[in-house]
Amino acid sequence: MRWFEPILGTLLMALVLADVFLTVLYARAGTGFLSDRLARLVWLALRGMASSHKNHVLSFCGPVIVVALLLTWSILLALGTALIVHPLLGTSITNSNQDTPTDFVTALYVAGSSLSIVGGSDFGPQSPGAKLLFLLNSVIGTSVISLTITYLMQIYGALRSRNSLCLKIHALSGETGDAAELLAHLFAKNQLSAGYNNLSELAAELTNAKEAHHFYPILFYFRFPEPIYAVSRSWLIALDAVSLIRSALPPDADWLKQSGAVTQIWSSTLLLLSTLSDVFLQKNPSHEADDADRQLWRIRCDRARQRLQHAGISVTDDRLHSLDAYVECRRRWDRVVHLVGSSMAYEAADIDPATQRT
Repeated sequence: MRWFEPILGTLLMALVLADVFLTVLYARAGTGFLSDRLARLVWLALRGMASSHKNHVLSFCGPVIVVALLLTWSILLALGTALIVHPLLGTSITNSNQDTPTDFVTALYVAGSSLSIVGGSDFGPQSPGAKLLFLLNSVIGTSVISLTITYLMQIYGALRSRNSLCLKIHALSGETGDAAELLAHLFAKNQLSAGYNNLSELAAELTNAKEAHHFYPILFYFRFPEPIYAVSRSWLIALDAVSLIRSALPPDADWLKQSGAVTQIWSSTLLLLSTLSDVFLQKNPSHEADDADRQLWRIRCDRARQRLQHAGISVTDDRLHSLDAYVECRRRWDRVVHLVGSSMAYEAADIDPATQRT
């Protein structure tokens, strides 16, 4: 036991520090082996508890995961240090005021004190090895606290930016969640060049949001009761807008179809959705659309063309080719968008109101 406990404690501390490194410093989705599993476990637990009040219960998921992660790191670090300290009590580590207890609870107390930046314990190291251990623990404790505070600030900064982007997309669509309405406001009276600047800004913000979810995977679990803040809804509107641009606009708008902004929106949104599907959902969205889906999408495109014409925007004369091109575009992203939305307990009408109205 004298050697087993320190070895086990060292391995436990190494595991926690590796997870902190991968989650906070390396910061790529799917790399943290403790944080990812803990986040998924908390999400499944809260979703299992939620019933008729799921919107309100699940809105606490993100903050609960953050608190649970910080507590898990702290408790496991203290437990690992206690396993190292326990065999040293009464010999290399003593109490300066009275006899030194050698129970494991005392070891936990000493471990917590040595990790704390405040200190204040009556227990002190007596041997050179114990002094180095206390010094190392203080460095680890200070570093982990500093990193987690910085991590929290970055998470909520990224969350604010994501919510602002979702609200912007919702407002541009006339608070309808319809990509046709968004294009009608951006390109009103066929002013494609004037709307392109706003489209470029939107493309940059979508790209930033994609990378924010890759850096801070916990963002995925911040689910709000209002569906306008859902990633699946905002990304669906963006992808639907690109699909309509590429399928409904006439040949003289080819410069817009091939522009950097349109390409950037398409690529960044698909990358984020595929990342969320692969890392978090762990399901393969390989289901092919059936005839009913394709017919629904054709109706959707037809009504979107009418809305664009009503806004004074030119559309292609080849209606059948336009509908087929839209169905081909939508086939590439519809399944994964709805998979992400349903996994976050949103109804289809919440994330895709335009198609549901058809």
